[in-house]
Amino acid sequence: MVSNKALKFLSKTILYLILAIMTAIMILPFLWMLSSSVKLDREVFNMNPFVWIPENPRWKNYVDIWTKVPFFKYVQNTVFLTIVVTGLQILTSSFAAYAFAKLDFSHKNRIFFAYIATIAMPWQVYMVPQFLMMRSFGLNDKLLAIICLQAFSAFGVFLMRQFYLSIPDSLCEAARIDGMSEYGIYAKIMLPLSKPAIATLTIFTFVATWNDYLGPLIYLKSQDKKTIQLGLKMFINQYSSEYGLIMAGSVMSLIPVIIVFLALQKYFVEGIASTGIKG
Repeated sequence: MVSNKALKFLSKTILYLILAIMTAIMILPFLWMLSSSVKLDREVFNMNPFVWIPENPRWKNYVDIWTKVPFFKYVQNTVFLTIVVTGLQILTSSFAAYAFAKLDFSHKNRIFFAYIATIAMPWQVYMVPQFLMMRSFGLNDKLLAIICLQAFSAFGVFLMRQFYLSIPDSLCEAARIDGMSEYGIYAKIMLPLSKPAIATLTIFTFVATWNDYLGPLIYLKSQDKKTIQLGLKMFINQYSSEYGLIMAGSVMSLIPVIIVFLALQKYFVEGIASTGIKG
């Protein structure tokens, strides 16, 4: 008869094997993209035999991607847009979350749930009215239109509020007794304690804004206003057969996302765990 210790060892082995297979399946497309980025066009889909690292890697693909399209300008626009939107969402979400979590005012819960309910409404439902509104403001074909629309996030408010609820109210009460204003409590107590939640919101917002395609497609028409995602789409249309260059551009667009995640992953895990402690 098999002992409990042997059953536990077998179950763990099977679990790790399944996780390893799932990891390999998820990482394989990225490895193929990285491999294809240093190949000639005719080598990308050559499966007989398939070679991960070619004998003569074509590093020139990473040079050509900057010259055949204004890739540097796309990077500039995307970096500016992503940093501004991420910063504004952290500011507005944390500020509103503090009010919903630690202040008392009329109809607080009703306003919060009404605001959070907007998450359930698909963006496609109201993107046309939004576009008409931005056009009436004279913001069509301007990065400011996307900044205005993405500066506020119901999901960000929910995430930050859940974390703030886990912070004891006694800290705020003690600060109020000492004469500290609500702005001081927010800036000197709540923000320093909410690094995990801020890191989590930063990753979500950064990735969503960096990879956004439909928003810039609707609002940005000029060549000097386009983002990386629009630039890659234009590159695919213009050089549809040069898959090595397309993969090189895709690899370049992934680097900032990977850097941000690796820099904040320690706080990210902690933030995901802590934002659901108290509801």
